[in-house]
Amino acid sequence: MKECENYIGGKWKSGTGGSQFINSNPATLEQISTGEISSREDVLEAIEKAQSAFYKWKEIPAPRRGEILYKIGDVIKKRKKELANIIVQEIGKTNIEAEGEVQEAIDMAYYMAGEGRRMYGNTIPSELPNKWAMTIREPVGVIGAISAFNFPVAVPSWKILPVIILGNTIVWKPSPETGAIANEFIRCFEEAGLPPGVVNLILGCKEIGEIIVEDPRVAHISFTGSTESGRNVYEQAARNLKRVSLELGGKNAVIVLKDANLDLAAEGVVWAAFGTSGQRCTSASRVIVEKEIYNELLEKIILRTSNLKVGNGSHNDVNVGPLINEASVQKMESYVNQAKESGIPVLYGGERFEDKTGYFFKPTILGPISAEHKLAREEIFGPILCVIEADNFEHAVQINNSSRYGLSAALFTGNVNKSFMGIRGIDTGIVYINHGTTGAEIQLPFGGTKDTGNGLREAGQAALDAFSEWKSIYVDYSDRLQRAQIDTENLLSSMIKN
Repeated sequence: MKECENYIGGKWKSGTGGSQFINSNPATLEQISTGEISSREDVLEAIEKAQSAFYKWKEIPAPRRGEILYKIGDVIKKRKKELANIIVQEIGKTNIEAEGEVQEAIDMAYYMAGEGRRMYGNTIPSELPNKWAMTIREPVGVIGAISAFNFPVAVPSWKILPVIILGNTIVWKPSPETGAIANEFIRCFEEAGLPPGVVNLILGCKEIGEIIVEDPRVAHISFTGSTESGRNVYEQAARNLKRVSLELGGKNAVIVLKDANLDLAAEGVVWAAFGTSGQRCTSASRVIVEKEIYNELLEKIILRTSNLKVGNGSHNDVNVGPLINEASVQKMESYVNQAKESGIPVLYGGERFEDKTGYFFKPTILGPISAEHKLAREEIFGPILCVIEADNFEHAVQINNSSRYGLSAALFTGNVNKSFMGIRGIDTGIVYINHGTTGAEIQLPFGGTKDTGNGLREAGQAALDAFSEWKSIYVDYSDRLQRAQIDTENLLSSMIKN
């Protein structure tokens, strides 16, 4: 069993909170990792080390910082299978998904390393002669990052790597369920030669995150988690006028029109709904189907779902792993009970696996269900798919947009006009055409609208805007006082007269 520690100022230290956490493999219930919970003093030390390191790190030229990020990418690449195996053991992902997640961190490291030689500002014409104007990016300072269990490497890489290429430093609090993979991920940064204090790891529960959010030395909070928790973080941070980027809940839908390739649509729906056991923020929780093809598509979805193999993710033939814990299984059971009480048919699944050790729940399909029903509106975060009938394309888009969430949506159609109308009309931060609701690429911004976030994005160039400040610079070499907006008219008049 792995002993997990904090990483503070370049040193590995046990927490001093006086209590332990123990994590088990959700597929086997075998104990995987343990460690000491952090104390308030641990968190304050990590923030202090990050603040001290900031003043040195930001002075290192960005191309040199980029070279360290390239090394980080190389180390993660070298340890890809090892890291993926820890993810499989600690949170129950399948091998193929875990390796894909680690690859995302590799891609992000190389991508952000390149920003060390780009990170462009702008040169802008001045309204006055012999005056030069430009903008440059400046680091913000100490960033506090709080992440969820479901992507314990990929999502932190979206936060940590853009943060440090810009010259910021960071204190990262991962989910308590992911201590082992968090330790090994940070060891990759250590092995690559990242200076002490630039990245700091603190293990603990909700209270630890609250200390990070409240400390005035932390300039920006990057939070991934539930909408309710994100709202609390936003309120806490606002008291100190902190910058906040939020990636919160989703109620993602796949719209399937009657002109779609239904085999492709069924394949996309099943992958989006049941991959990672439905524990993605981008998981498809709804499929909205034109009524003419409802039965035909449903038959294809059920057939593909019945062919999924549920089990220990370390076995290469397994398609769906366990849920993260017993509470998640019980939550799925409560949703199915709500469906039954409302007279909604359980078309497939609907119960836990009694013959399996671990937190396994059968991939479940419910429908038809009203678009107004609670199950069609709340984030489920598990392997339950709600099937909704739509009268036509416009009605389907209307149903999609009625959700208070706006992260990801997908549209399956063979009609190019409706594809572009969907791109325009669907009010989510991410839209897929003829693909499921999952599969973000690191060079594009990631985030959503409405209750899914607060407008800032992670990944891609947008992450640079989230974690940096713009500085405007004016250089007047006219050797006289020139007043913007005041002397401009006089200048123009004298030029016309001459």
